[in-house]
Amino acid sequence: MPQIKRRSFGIVPVAFDTNGMPIFLLLRAYGKWDFPKGGADPEEGPLIAALREMREETGIQDAIFEWGELSMDTTIYATDKIATYFVARVEKKKIVLPISAELGHPEHDEYCWASANEARTLLSARLIPILDWAKGLLAKQ
Repeated sequence: MPQIKRRSFGIVPVAFDTNGMPIFLLLRAYGKWDFPKGGADPEEGPLIAALREMREETGIQDAIFEWGELSMDTTIYATDKIATYFVARVEKKKIVLPISAELGHPEHDEYCWASANEARTLLSARLIPILDWAKGLLAKQ
């Protein structure tokens, strides 16, 4: 069984369109779509790391945990890594992809707000269970 050596923490940002339908914020880097995520700094818990990563990658400052602080892990990927995601309600707005101080350019190439069906066509197979879980939480609202 593979050993988990690396972890990242992210947020599934959810907003609602003018018809009240959920839309999800996706970011694209290296040709792959994902939700905002990244590694934790020392002494940083999972939720705090996830919020910081979302702020750093999207500029979104405010998140409401309407569905609680529940989380779900991906399956192992990249041979030794998993990602833990939380679901948060955010305001739909134009996102500015900030320049990463480490990279000297934005970490992501683009973003999109996508319906669940659109997101399903963009996300990799390891993220479909996360999307389905998030949709399930929304349905309990």
